[in-house]
Amino acid sequence: MKIISIQTELKNIPLKTPFITALRRVENVEFVRVTLACGNGLTAVGEAPATKAVTGEGLEDILDSISKVRDSLIFHMPEEALEILHNSNIGSSAKAALDMALVSLIAQEKNQKLYEYFGAKKSIKLKTDITISLKSPSAMLEDSILACGDGMDILKVKLGEDIAHAIEVTKSISAKLPHAKIIIDANQAWDVQNSLEYIKAVKNCKLELIEQPVIASDIEGLKTITQNSHMPILADETVFTLEDVKKIVESKSADMINIKLMKCGGVTKAVEILEYAREKNIKCMLGSMLEGPYSINYALHLAMAYSDVIEYIDLDSPLLYKEPSSELEFNFRGCEINLLKEK
Repeated sequence: MKIISIQTELKNIPLKTPFITALRRVENVEFVRVTLACGNGLTAVGEAPATKAVTGEGLEDILDSISKVRDSLIFHMPEEALEILHNSNIGSSAKAALDMALVSLIAQEKNQKLYEYFGAKKSIKLKTDITISLKSPSAMLEDSILACGDGMDILKVKLGEDIAHAIEVTKSISAKLPHAKIIIDANQAWDVQNSLEYIKAVKNCKLELIEQPVIASDIEGLKTITQNSHMPILADETVFTLEDVKKIVESKSADMINIKLMKCGGVTKAVEILEYAREKNIKCMLGSMLEGPYSINYALHLAMAYSDVIEYIDLDSPLLYKEPSSELEFNFRGCEINLLKEK
C-alpha cells in the first residue's frame, strides 16, 4: 500500500454573505485540495484553506509546501509518510491537508470508519455554533435573531476593537435572545485594559466564554484577563502546537483552548493535544477556519471520539456555503449535525 500519486487542485466555494472578523473579510472559501493515491487503488483527500492572517499561508504557500515534500512521501507506506511529514519544515495548513489524507488511507486499510479509527465506538449527534459576523449592532442583532429562528442557537459573535460597539452588541443580543448560548470572539482585537472594561460592562449578560481577547503573543496579558474574569477565557491564536498548549495550561493563562487542524498540522497532532487535554481535564473547543467539506468531515469524525473533552464545536463552514455541498458526510440541521447513513 505505497503512495504512488499526490495531486493538488485549487477549489472555491462562494459564501451566502461575507464573513467578517477583526482580522479579515472573506466572500469565498478558497482552499487547496490534495488527493493521494496508493498502488492498491485506495485514494484519500485532504484540504487546506488560505488563512494568511492566522497561519501565514496563502494558496501559493500551501501549494509550494506540498510540492516540497511530495517526492519524500511518494513510494512510502502511509504510516511512514506520516512520520516523514511531521518531521518536515512546512506550513501547518499544508501539513494538515496531507496528514488528513494519510490518516484516511490508514483507516481505509484497516476497514474502519474515521470516527472508529479515532476511538469512537459509534457515531453521535453533534452541535456546532454559527458565526455572527462583525457588522453594525443592529445588523448583528438581526443576524442573531434570524440564526436562532433557523434553529441555530449557539452563536459565535465576532467583535472588533471598538469596545463600546462590542458592549452594545453583547448586551442587545443577550437581552433579546436569553436562551441562546453566546460565545464572544474578539480575534485578538483588544488589549488588557479594554478586555477588563468589556468584562465588567457585560457582567450581567449570560455568556459562555470569551475567545482570544488579546494579541496571540501577549500571554501575560491573557493570563491577567483570565485571573480577573468571571467567565472562561479561551486561547485560540495563542496555541498552535502541543507545546503551546502545555505552556498555556501550566501557566494557567487561559481556561480553555481552541484546537484547529490548520493550526496544529492535522488530525494526528490534534489527537495528541486532545489526549493531553483529557489527561489534564482541560475542556476544548474544536474549531476551524473557513474550510472545505472534506476537512470539516475529518474534524467532525474526531469530535465524535473526544466528546468528553470537546465542550464546544465551531465547525459551521457548511452552514455558510451559498449552496449545500454533496461532499459532506454529515447532515447539518440548524446547529445539530448527524452522520449521513451509508448508501
